[in-house]
Amino acid sequence: MRKVYLDNAAATKTDPRVVEAMVPYLSENYGNPASLHQWGEAAKEDVNEARAKVAALIGARPEEVIFTSSGSESNNLAIKGLAAARAKKGKHIVISAIEHFSVLQAAKRLETAGWEVTLVPVDENGLVDPADILAALRDDTVLVSIMHANSEVGTIQPIARIAEPVRALGIVFHTDAVASAGTIPVNIDELGVDALSLAANQFYGPKGAAALYVRHGVRVTPLIDGGIQEEGRRAGTENVAGIIGMGKAAELAGAEMGAWAGKIAPLRDRLVAGLLGAMEHTRLNGHPTLRLPGNAHIGIEYIEGESMLIMLDMAGVAAASGSACTSRALKASHVLAAMGVPPEKIHGSLLFSFGKENDEADVDYVIEVLPPIVARLRAMSPFTGEAG
Repeated sequence: MRKVYLDNAAATKTDPRVVEAMVPYLSENYGNPASLHQWGEAAKEDVNEARAKVAALIGARPEEVIFTSSGSESNNLAIKGLAAARAKKGKHIVISAIEHFSVLQAAKRLETAGWEVTLVPVDENGLVDPADILAALRDDTVLVSIMHANSEVGTIQPIARIAEPVRALGIVFHTDAVASAGTIPVNIDELGVDALSLAANQFYGPKGAAALYVRHGVRVTPLIDGGIQEEGRRAGTENVAGIIGMGKAAELAGAEMGAWAGKIAPLRDRLVAGLLGAMEHTRLNGHPTLRLPGNAHIGIEYIEGESMLIMLDMAGVAAASGSACTSRALKASHVLAAMGVPPEKIHGSLLFSFGKENDEADVDYVIEVLPPIVARLRAMSPFTGEAG
């Protein structure tokens, strides 16, 4: 049976060149970067070299990069840390309704501590209107966080247009770029942001390695107390092997992402056209053009995504229903709900996310196996009336 992996939004395969770079730090190069001897100094030097590579990927300075354990930790440090550092100025933050749960839940945590949070809506394509952001700002607003690209539906936000007027008012702006950094060009000066989250496992690096960019001069309160690692901004012994892997992955992404996107986007379009042409009552979710090159989010009416996922897995195809953080919880997508998708249509959605190893044969196989699965499930479904 053919095996087709189309769940790269959840995790990409670690590039063999990245693995090769990491291996020495799991064996002979085992020094602690905080130690004052040659083993520690060598590890510190290599960590800082990796920091420079990650910084180069987004156009930052090395000292502006804080290494973390995941995109979720980076987002938590951004939301809670940036807000806490500005608590004396105000306790109001603005985010969009389609943010990742690590942003949404971090904001909810702040609400329990007396902060106020404004959720800005999106349109039917998942786009934020910059005017809505400006309308939500108040005298006590200290932080705005809008994701660069949505990992579920693929929509890319006009961050530069949103951030410029916000920062002109002296309000700190953060963007969650976990889904985009290393996949499409991301430059902190072009976006005009004060803070940005990214994670290695989204661009063929290891899990457990991520970073938060914080612009020089912008204060952030640490979440983890302890040692003086990361210039006192994130305590804890560094995951040296993971950091080295992230640095190598960032270096490769900076050189090769254009080629990856040039290969992946046509595959995405081929899959979308093939599936929509082969099945009635289907649609593409997310913006038709302003979307990540590897994202194909298909809405399929009258059946549930979980049933399709199980049968696709039996056919050797890995896909997702909703984000990776909610697919096992069987919850309705908050992203699709915010986009105005009716409740009865939310559950029948599949996310196919492409990686650099996919090819046309993978696409053709999915187009071959999915329509019969949908037909079989629809035949068993009580919801088979005319499309509304």
